[in-house]
Amino acid sequence: ELLEMVSKGGGENAILHHTQRNKKLFVRERLKLLLDDESFLELSPLAGLNMPYGDVPAAGCLTGIGKICGVWCVFVANDATVKGGTIYPIGVKKQLRAQEIAMQNRLLSVYLTDSGGAFLPLQSELFPDKSHGGRVFYNEAIMSAMRIPQVAVVCGSCVAGGAYVPTMAEEAVIIDKIGTLFLAGPPLVKAATGEYVSPEDLGGAKLHSKVSGCSDHFASSEKEAYECIRNVISTLNYDPLPENVIEHDSPLYSSDELLGLAPQDYGCTLPVKLILSRLMDGSRFQEFKANYGTTLVTGFGHVEGHLVGIVANNGELSHDASLKGSHFVQLCSQRSIPILFFQNTAPHTAEPTNISQAHSNRLKAQASMMAAVACAAVPKITIVIGGCYGSESYIMCGRSFSPNFLFLWPNARVALVDSRHFSIVPQAGDNDCTGDEAELKHLKEKLEEESSAFYSSARLWDDGIILPQNTRKV
Repeated sequence: ELLEMVSKGGGENAILHHTQRNKKLFVRERLKLLLDDESFLELSPLAGLNMPYGDVPAAGCLTGIGKICGVWCVFVANDATVKGGTIYPIGVKKQLRAQEIAMQNRLLSVYLTDSGGAFLPLQSELFPDKSHGGRVFYNEAIMSAMRIPQVAVVCGSCVAGGAYVPTMAEEAVIIDKIGTLFLAGPPLVKAATGEYVSPEDLGGAKLHSKVSGCSDHFASSEKEAYECIRNVISTLNYDPLPENVIEHDSPLYSSDELLGLAPQDYGCTLPVKLILSRLMDGSRFQEFKANYGTTLVTGFGHVEGHLVGIVANNGELSHDASLKGSHFVQLCSQRSIPILFFQNTAPHTAEPTNISQAHSNRLKAQASMMAAVACAAVPKITIVIGGCYGSESYIMCGRSFSPNFLFLWPNARVALVDSRHFSIVPQAGDNDCTGDEAELKHLKEKLEEESSAFYSSARLWDDGIILPQNTRKV
């Protein structure tokens, strides 16, 4: 339901304004004209939902990965039906994440610009810092130096700082009548000089194609523009990755059964081997140290023909499990085998009366695994299929440990502590209890809300929520 709502952008009125008055295509229709096929992985589609500064569906821009002329590309496309494509802080974060993916994986970048520029009332949250808007242009320069091609289509308004996106790209196309490019639009010219100038005269397609040279290609229609960009990409001499079709078996058990293994509310750790048997080719899994540290499952298998190392929680990480994990991650790094992490913990009820030697030993073993995960020089993909609490977020390659990608199942919980344990927090004394219960109840409710997968994805702490049955495909 949320994805369907997001796909409608800014709502019916905004879509009518966009498509009928301005005669522009909807952002997803633009991608259909560009892509080789409809195989497209949209990144963080729920970013911006229910944010403090107002609902910004999909952060006002669509980012994703797909193929043009056989070449894998990252897309950053403004959705002008959402507040005129105006850039909010979450939109900046989403664009920077797309560029990070492009740099890490050396993927060609395509920018479809259709934006009213930065949302000025929030300028202090999206302009001055090193992870704010200006970083987009810095990244463009760095990517050019890395010989990663970038192309752009000006398919709408392109105002203020956003005007640098297409002008810093290697080649840019501008569309007649709808594409405009300027640092300050007609209203600001009128305010500053008293002069009225039309958008076309100030920064339209003809001006930038014939006079300024800011655009390299003039297109009379959107369809022509996307054909032009496909032709440009075919001449970039950026070879497609060889697509070796690897013969592989399907799992013995249906992936649809994963829905039943991912309950909305769970009081125990999900049975991780049942999940792996519905994800791995032929349901084959070569387990490593099967009888040691059993709260962590490690081993090798194939996903769609690709050899991967699996590191999956089967509960809270004990001392032995952490040592095993450290050993296995180092093996994968040494053998250049990518690692799939499955975060999956439902912490046991705390037992404050008994702090055993095992608990203190566990710290050092967990620190050892953290170091191994951080230093493993192989691709890492993390999927939160259950709970992800506290230090296990770090040990199991959570967002702060920079996995190449991080996805969540809808039932996932991401929090420093499990709010269910707050009912057993010992009281300091009878006299101190007044008001404490109400405060604790409020904190528990806050943690419950903030640990949901949807809260996380709205803030771009991950690359999106995926349905369990689509895990192999993603």
